[in-house]
Amino acid sequence: MARLELRRVTKRFGNVLALDDVNFTVEDGEFFVVVGPNGSGKTTLLRVIAGLVEPDAGDVLIGGVSVNRLPPGQRGVRMVFQGYALFPHLRVYDERRLANLNFPLRIRKFLKEDIARVIATVAHRVGIEAELFPRKPDQLSAGQKQKVAVGRALTLPPRIFVLDEPLSSLDPLSRVRVRDEIKRIHREIKATTLYVTHNLPEALALGDRLAVIHQGAIQQIGPPREVYDRPVTDFVRLFLHSHDWPARPV
Repeated sequence: MARLELRRVTKRFGNVLALDDVNFTVEDGEFFVVVGPNGSGKTTLLRVIAGLVEPDAGDVLIGGVSVNRLPPGQRGVRMVFQGYALFPHLRVYDERRLANLNFPLRIRKFLKEDIARVIATVAHRVGIEAELFPRKPDQLSAGQKQKVAVGRALTLPPRIFVLDEPLSSLDPLSRVRVRDEIKRIHREIKATTLYVTHNLPEALALGDRLAVIHQGAIQQIGPPREVYDRPVTDFVRLFLHSHDWPARPV
């Protein structure tokens, strides 16, 4: 667990300004949600934090230390991708060979007994039944795939846990169930969490604080109810209030 800070982070792709002088802090153990429309810079933001994209300017600090020069594997950032990013040819888990859940541990040469202990803990925490272990991703439902993706990210204790639209492929009922599981896991492991979505009810249900992003720039940050009730820009007001959301924040 650690504090995450972005200082004046800017990123361009050709003529497109994907991130525009982004500044914010996510406190140690906080669940911080970034919401915005498609193409607003949400995924680029996560990829910069994870080290998958290099910013053109600015600093990413974890635990008060700049990680700009650190490769992804050394940042302690565990990322759950929108499309799950599971290995299609590998089983969910196999104690004798490489599999989706044990992949981060096997490549770091963890002992067999330590891997078994970690997987048992993670599977219980995320709700992955042992009967799913022999299956490959094409034999899993969308909700099961999402649980495996979250479980794999948790096999190594994250300093920063980032999730990119993790529920977008789920049906409404599964979406609520997995959303509640993510919130429960956060309370249990207390990892600093950055969660990106374009779904407002999801953001309101999960976030300790909410940031609204548009055209690469942060428009407003605050507690969800405060941002919803007191938008500070026309975009925030239109984005939060012009949709037929299922519910307003409570």
